[in-house]
Amino acid sequence: MKKIAIIIAGGVGSRMGQDIPKQFINIKGKPIIIYTLEAFEQHPSIDGIIVVCINGWQEILKSYAKQFKIKKLISIVPGGKNGQESIYHGIKEAERLFQKKDMVLIHDAIRPMVSEEIISDNIAICELNGNATAVVPCSTVVLKKTNLQYSNEVLDREKIYLTQTPQAFILKDILNAHKQAKEKGITNSLASCSLYIELGKKVYYSTGNETNIKLTRPGDLQIFEALLNTKNKERKGENEFTKQ
Repeated sequence: MKKIAIIIAGGVGSRMGQDIPKQFINIKGKPIIIYTLEAFEQHPSIDGIIVVCINGWQEILKSYAKQFKIKKLISIVPGGKNGQESIYHGIKEAERLFQKKDMVLIHDAIRPMVSEEIISDNIAICELNGNATAVVPCSTVVLKKTNLQYSNEVLDREKIYLTQTPQAFILKDILNAHKQAKEKGITNSLASCSLYIELGKKVYYSTGNETNIKLTRPGDLQIFEALLNTKNKERKGENEFTKQ
């Protein structure tokens, strides 16, 4: 069974307030999407990468991939009118290039801090149960919105998981899910895991991490830079220890 990463980079990212799509914002000399691609490039179980890219940026992405030696990138396809359609474009391309028994890991381009451990557990749980969604426990008080001004209900956080990506599926199963969704008129599900649940299917948990952040607003970039600095310091410390 081959494992294919499908990186979703079809959004504009208007909440980031930048002139370019957020996945192409340059942080410490490297576009955000390249950090994401490197995580899957360096994972030993990943056999290929497909990127669903915002229109007009495909050639730029090819250039970046060549510059930063992303050798597992095998295809770039255009995004759709929403996330669900963009994911469908990616899995249809996977169907063209691979076998339906293979596994796809669907991941947000703007989650560049995904670790090898998160990817590995996502694969392991999918192999065991047929699908896997990276999650983290909810560690804060969650209010159910009554209206735009106030809330009068607290949700039980012990019953809440916050979802992340990657979300892994056997290719034939996620293709069938999209076919069923089309038949039922489901056209704008927020994520692959929510699409599964809307179709009455079970979603299995794999282990996420709070550092696997989604870069959505300007403040997230500062958090990302801080995480990068910490990671680089740890790596430098490991290298110095190895030299001793």
